[in-house]
Amino acid sequence: MAFEPIITNERVDDIPVLLTQIEQMGVQKLLDKHFPTHGNWKGQSLGEVAVIWLAHILSQADHRLNQVQAWASKRLETLKRFVGEGLRELDLTDDRLEAVLRYFNCDRNWYSFEKELGSSLLQVYNIQPERVRLDSTTASSHCGVNPEGLFQWGHSKDHRPDLAQVKIMLSTLDPLGMPIATEILSGEKADDPLYIPAIERVRSTLQQSGLLYIGDCKMASMATRTEIVSGGDFYLCPLNAKQVTREKLIEYLQPVWNDKQDLTAIDYDYADGKNRDIAEGFERKVHQKIQVNDAEDISWDERQLVVRSFAIVQAEEKKINQRLQKTSDALEQLKIPRRGKKKFTSLEEWESAVAKIIKRYRTTGMFQIALQIKRVQKVKRRYLERASQTVEELSINLDFKIDQEAVDQEKKLLGWRVYVTNQNPEQFSLKQAVRAYRDEYLTERGFARLKGFPLSLTPIYLQREDHVTGLIRLLSIGLRVLTLLEFQVRRHLGKNQEKLTGLYVGNPKRKTARPTAERILAAFKEITLVVIEVKNEVYTHLTALSPLQQRLLVLLGFSTTIYTQLDGQSFTPE
Repeated sequence: MAFEPIITNERVDDIPVLLTQIEQMGVQKLLDKHFPTHGNWKGQSLGEVAVIWLAHILSQADHRLNQVQAWASKRLETLKRFVGEGLRELDLTDDRLEAVLRYFNCDRNWYSFEKELGSSLLQVYNIQPERVRLDSTTASSHCGVNPEGLFQWGHSKDHRPDLAQVKIMLSTLDPLGMPIATEILSGEKADDPLYIPAIERVRSTLQQSGLLYIGDCKMASMATRTEIVSGGDFYLCPLNAKQVTREKLIEYLQPVWNDKQDLTAIDYDYADGKNRDIAEGFERKVHQKIQVNDAEDISWDERQLVVRSFAIVQAEEKKINQRLQKTSDALEQLKIPRRGKKKFTSLEEWESAVAKIIKRYRTTGMFQIALQIKRVQKVKRRYLERASQTVEELSINLDFKIDQEAVDQEKKLLGWRVYVTNQNPEQFSLKQAVRAYRDEYLTERGFARLKGFPLSLTPIYLQREDHVTGLIRLLSIGLRVLTLLEFQVRRHLGKNQEKLTGLYVGNPKRKTARPTAERILAAFKEITLVVIEVKNEVYTHLTALSPLQQRLLVLLGFSTTIYTQLDGQSFTPE
C-alpha cells in the first residue's frame, strides 16, 4: 500500500538570525531569572515564550497578540530547533502572551532585569560606554484617559493632541543607540523632571562616572546640570530661549558683528563619505556656583558654545521671507473695500486689524505702519422735510513698508544657539561638541523603530495599562536586538575596511559600510524549509544560503549551522 507524502513549507527567513542574536544576549535566561512564574505556569518558560514573541515582532513588524499563535504554527519545526521539541502552539496563545505582559509590568523585577542585561551586554560585546543620550517620546492610543493611570492628555510629540498618550523616556548608548534604561510614565508629565531619575538608572547599571550625558534643552535645567556635575559626569545640551534671551544673545554676538570675535568652522563627515562645513561658532566661559544645601556649595567652570548652523539659517531665512510676503498681502487686502466686508470707521478698529495680521504671521517689528487720518467735510442735501447739513467724516488710509533694517537684524540672529558643557576643551573641542550633538538622530532613529517599523508600538491595540507597560518593555528589548545586530556588522566591516553589496533592491551593486539592521534582516527573506512526511518519517530540505547571506552570518559572528541544522533532517514525529 502506497503512502502519499505530506509536504509543507515553512518560511524560515530571518528567524534563526533573530533567535541566535537573542540567545547570545542572554535574554531568555535573564527573563526566567528575574521573572519567576506561578506554580500553575505550564509548558515553555516565560523567557522562551517572550523570545519567540519577540522574534515574531521583529520578523513581522506586528505586536498584535492574536497573530503569534498562527505564525508559530506555520514555523514549528524551525522554532523547535531553537527552543526545544516540547514547543506547542498552545504555548503562544493570547492568554499566555497577556500573562507575559503582566509579569513585565512589575517595576522591581523589570529594573533588576534591565540592570543585569545592560551590564552583561557591555561585557559580551566589549562596549566601552562614553556617551549617553537622554530623550523622551509619546505614544498615543484611542483607549481614552484614565484619571489616575498612564494615558493622559499632554503635549503630543505625535501631533495627536486629540488622543490620550503615554510617555517613554529612553537612555541610550553612543554610538549604538542601544537602550540602557527605559522609563514609562503618564502622558501629562513634563520632560524636565524626568532626566535626573533616568541618569540615576544609568549610573546604577553602568557603575561608572566620567560619562557625557547629551540631551535637548529640557535637560538644561540647573538642577539637572548640578546633579550631573555632582556625580562626576559631564553634560552637553542647548539652552532654551528663557535661559538665553534675545537681548543676551545679541550681547554675545556683538563682538562677532564688530569683527572682534573669531569663528571656528565646524565640518561633519556624512554617511556618504563626504565632508561638509555645517556650522561656525565660538565659546565663552562661565563660572557656575550652586548651593545644594545649607552646608555645601557646588561650583564648576561651564563652557558656553555659541554656534550658528548653516542649514537652520537657510531654512529660517526662507520662512521669514514667506511670512513677510504673507503679511504684505494681508495688509494690502485690508485696504481693498469689498461688498459684505466690514468697513472700519475708527482708528482703533484699523489698529486692531493690523495688529492681528502682524501677530498671525509673527512679523512684529518688521513693518513700518502708518495710519493717515483725513477729516472730510461733506454736505448732506436737503431731503423732504430734512434741511441740508454739513457733516465731518473720517477717512483713514493705511500705508506700510517692510522695515529692512529690522529684518536684517532679525536675520543676523538666525541659526545661532547656545550650548553648554562642563567637559574640558582639551578632551572635547567645540567641533567635537557640535558633532556629538548633531548625532542626536541616533535617539530619534530608535524612537522611529520603537513606534514604527519594525517594532510597531503605534497604533497601540492594547487597552489594559499593565499590558501596555509590559509591551513597551518587551519592545525595548527588541530595540536592543536591532542595535546590536547593526553594531556587530558595522564593527567588523570597519575593522576590515570593507563594504557590502547586494543589500539594496533595485541597485545590487551599491556598496555600504553602514548597513541597517532592517536591511540585514531583509537579506534573509525567502529562505524556506520544505518538510516532507512519509509514513512515520519526516524529511526536511532548506533553501541554500546565498553568498551575501553567508557573508552576513560571518560578520555577525554566527555559524551557518543555525540554518544548515534544519537541512537534511530525518526524524520520527511524536
